[in-house]
Amino acid sequence: MSLIINGRFNRRKFLKTTAAGAFAASLPLGGAMAATPKRGGHLRIGKGHGQTTDTLNPGQFENAYMRGLTFAKDGHLTEVLADGSVGAEIAESWEASDDTKVWRFKIRKGVTFHSGKELTPEDVVASIRFHRGENSTSAAAPIVAPIREMHVEGDTVVFTLADGNADFPFILSDYHLAILPAEGDGIDWKSGDGCGSYKIKLFRPGISTTFERNENHWRDDVAWFDSIQMLSLVDQNARTTALVSGDVDTIDRLDLKTVGKLSRNPNLVISSIAGTQHFTFVMDARKAPFDDNNVRLALKYAINREEMVEKILFGYGTVGNDFPIGENQQFYNNDLEQRAYDPDKARHYLKKAGLDSLAVSLSAADAAFAGAVDAAVLFQNSAKPAGIDIKVVREANDGYWSDVWMKKPFTAVYWSGRPVQDQVFSTTYTCGAEWNDGFWCNERFDKLLTTARAELDEAKRQEQYYELQEIVSTQGSSIIPMFANYVYATSRKIGMPERTASNWDMDGERWAERWWFA
Repeated sequence: MSLIINGRFNRRKFLKTTAAGAFAASLPLGGAMAATPKRGGHLRIGKGHGQTTDTLNPGQFENAYMRGLTFAKDGHLTEVLADGSVGAEIAESWEASDDTKVWRFKIRKGVTFHSGKELTPEDVVASIRFHRGENSTSAAAPIVAPIREMHVEGDTVVFTLADGNADFPFILSDYHLAILPAEGDGIDWKSGDGCGSYKIKLFRPGISTTFERNENHWRDDVAWFDSIQMLSLVDQNARTTALVSGDVDTIDRLDLKTVGKLSRNPNLVISSIAGTQHFTFVMDARKAPFDDNNVRLALKYAINREEMVEKILFGYGTVGNDFPIGENQQFYNNDLEQRAYDPDKARHYLKKAGLDSLAVSLSAADAAFAGAVDAAVLFQNSAKPAGIDIKVVREANDGYWSDVWMKKPFTAVYWSGRPVQDQVFSTTYTCGAEWNDGFWCNERFDKLLTTARAELDEAKRQEQYYELQEIVSTQGSSIIPMFANYVYATSRKIGMPERTASNWDMDGERWAERWWFA
């Protein structure tokens, strides 16, 4: 019986899927350039991400540049399809025990690495183990921590979890969990070897990466370009100029102020896709004054969310409510009252913190998100009537993620979200998670998340996820004022499927595999 119905798990049936329907999801999407794919050509793509400290270590991938790189270079056990369901990739099928604690993934035969080495189940075990352990610094450590044991049975990898997890196949689609060659007690990530549809020819962190198609890839329905050059163009003007001048064929993270003008260019197609992307101002909950939840609530009431959606997103998004779940996601808490701009209530919480006024510094750069500095200035202005003085610190784009994010106490951040709630909560909000950028801990939250992960009753699971969102909204250290559409531009020469994915930017960052020259 099918595990996936309308893009969501049917937890009342035996948890099993096969490759037979894994690539069949495609629904019409207005504006997409659908045509018959054909091979050929050299794609040039400009990404508003990337920095000189980027590394091929999959546990350290931390921006959309590296996400696009790994989806071109590497294979993963599963992938998120355009309709939001989970599909087979290196794992051709899987099944679970009734309590979803034991999962069996059958590994596809005939997959080879770029070096010519055949991929084995042992490579899969080594690749997942790489992110685990007490000393792991991998961003994926929290989502693989529940794995208690892995072993190989013939062509199958068996995972035993500490608790049931009906979303486990989604978890294994995470971009950090690339399947790489086993080497000694670890994996070979330094050589750039992979089993994806493109091979890396040259990797220059913070500058560019060049790829060529892997002629020996196991799939014949992906990788239409002969070669690709991916450029790191963090500067908004440089990125836009490169597109308009024809120096690149596509860019992400458009300057929303210029979308109207760009849309009038007959050589360009603009895509605006609602998804899980959200922009945040995160506070370090370990450090004063942010260690007081009253201060955190004061700042949450001192931000004008509607103004930000209007002036930063130019309407290409919606207001957020300080939890990282989008309105189109399962178990979204629409019962939670929307937090509104209220300087008087902000002053009320300052007084509860024993303060008459507050002065803090907020670090921002366009590397965080396009318009982040302007958003910080809007926050500065809206906070003044509440007695809050925000000093906006304009940081350098290069090195923002290594030198500012999770280093300074109050920073602007973008998050692409995750396809399921457990994944985003585990990655970013559980105590001690590598990417818990607010360094926030809540015992009730951690305990309830474990319970919700294993719950198969839909009504109970919804109740639990509603409470989790309320805890984050009312006690967390992330201010989430807005959810932003993915807005990107492509040359009219680019062909796309009729339906493009919304789990990440630019067709789920699968542009290298899914797009072609029309």
